[in-house]
Amino acid sequence: MKPIKFLLLASLLLLYPTTMSHAQKRPPPNRTATPAALRRMADEYYRWRNENYPVVSSDQGLHTWDRRLTDYAPAAISARHQHVAQLLAQVRAMRTEGWQKDDRIDWLLFRAQLEGVEFGDRVLQFEQTNPQTYVDECTNAIFSLLKKEYDTPRTRALAATARLKQMPALLEQGQRNLARPVKLYAQLAIDSARSIDSLYTDSLMTLARDLNASERDDLIKARDAALQSLHAYADYLERRLPQMIAFTPMGEANYNYMLKHIYLLPIDAKQVEMLGQAELARYRALESLLPDPSLADPNPARAQNIPADQQAFLKAYESREREMIDFLRTNNLVTLPAYLGRFEIRQLPDAFKPTSPGGFMNPPGVYDKDATGFYFIPTYSPQSKNFYIRAAIEDPRPILGHEGIPGHFLQLSIANHLKDEIRRQHGDGVFVEGWALYGEEMLMRTGLYPNNSAAQGQILRLARYRAARIGVDVNLHTGRWTFEQAVNYFMEAGGLDAEAATGEAAGAASSPTQKISYIVGKWQIMRLLGKYRDKQGAQFRLGQFHDDLIKHGSLPLSVVEWILLDDPSTLEQALR
Repeated sequence: MKPIKFLLLASLLLLYPTTMSHAQKRPPPNRTATPAALRRMADEYYRWRNENYPVVSSDQGLHTWDRRLTDYAPAAISARHQHVAQLLAQVRAMRTEGWQKDDRIDWLLFRAQLEGVEFGDRVLQFEQTNPQTYVDECTNAIFSLLKKEYDTPRTRALAATARLKQMPALLEQGQRNLARPVKLYAQLAIDSARSIDSLYTDSLMTLARDLNASERDDLIKARDAALQSLHAYADYLERRLPQMIAFTPMGEANYNYMLKHIYLLPIDAKQVEMLGQAELARYRALESLLPDPSLADPNPARAQNIPADQQAFLKAYESREREMIDFLRTNNLVTLPAYLGRFEIRQLPDAFKPTSPGGFMNPPGVYDKDATGFYFIPTYSPQSKNFYIRAAIEDPRPILGHEGIPGHFLQLSIANHLKDEIRRQHGDGVFVEGWALYGEEMLMRTGLYPNNSAAQGQILRLARYRAARIGVDVNLHTGRWTFEQAVNYFMEAGGLDAEAATGEAAGAASSPTQKISYIVGKWQIMRLLGKYRDKQGAQFRLGQFHDDLIKHGSLPLSVVEWILLDDPSTLEQALR
């Protein structure tokens, strides 16, 4: 899954080591702060954030600023950074010892949200180092207007025209801002910029049918100018590639800071890597214990039916969803709320292919009135060597369960309905990806797939390469590995083909800590499941655990453990 996140970490590229001294400076404790004051601060911050990041707001279903792009002028960047740093200092200074449990949890969550943004501003410095920042803004500015019919085509087309007109200036500003661009990220930006044409020339023009002649001409002129600027931006980056830094890691101290202060994890980088090694060994061995170990490597030739074309491929995906829902209900494995919307399968836009070779999930946004979610799958080819295409042809259910129901679509739809605004806004990736990965194996263990089946083999291979992701993420960002070593590790240890391995390594480099979230989150959920069962005793029911787990939103699992078991020890370990 790779949606746009308000936390911004998923799209930030890391670069420069820094000390912790700035982050550790604290103002005098605020002894008069109250839970009500905290919630007012949070509400004001969300309003400020939504207005300052209009493209992210559009993606999340808030369409107040659909005609604007983010302001990347140095003064605007500095003002945003200063605002977050000052607000974080105020939140850190709050004395919460006497607060009720729920209020203290909200304080910890809001602090972690601000820590994530401040860390990006202070350490990752993406406006200066990440050329993808500006291509992503141009891509998502249009994609966020297209993906749902939240308004008339004409209204959305006019908003697109307004945004397109601002793109040449945005890209010129990006060139001026990129004082220390990173070669790896620049190449990804080049690939995306040169793949964006179909989004603008084909997809966008479906909105133009109700424009008058003058409005249509205005849209086309703005579109062509934006495309010309994007291509020129790619050319500019390509000319500068030889002088760029290949890749500079954040270092272990910064990596550990993220784990503790943003994700509230009770383990550090060394322990995370050890967990990855243990899980990798386990799943490679489980593949070997299959009566036919080759089942772990997806093979379309074994499929009963090979789709004739892209449309048939999409329909094959969707046809298996009902089967999985029936299985969940029959076995009382999770409750599906009445407000759950449609889950649809769509083709992956070309602009997203460089860093999302397997596609990605686009869930309902926090502010969405439309409850529909989408999973974007790669372009279909029966001869493809891509792992995800081969897996989807042979049996789409494992990936479908991860992305749809009971995975991301179900869990995030429930999270969007929370009444507590701080918790509704929290998007802990370790929980989100951990739940989806846990669900893959849970469906296998509860009997959805027969023994020695292609689906069972695929589950083991999916877990294996998620475990390999940990080694790549930790070693890349702490400075132990090169990008080439990361690609080779995905191929040798993870069992991926070269295309998928390169895309996976690019995604790991682009989104620090995102790749550890799957196995770390699943490990935390399994750990919590055992404790929950011990506490429930004879009253234990697996479906009730699942309902209790996901009804609180996308929170750090150390916090969820405190909520479900009234045991704060794991959270206390993370905070020490």
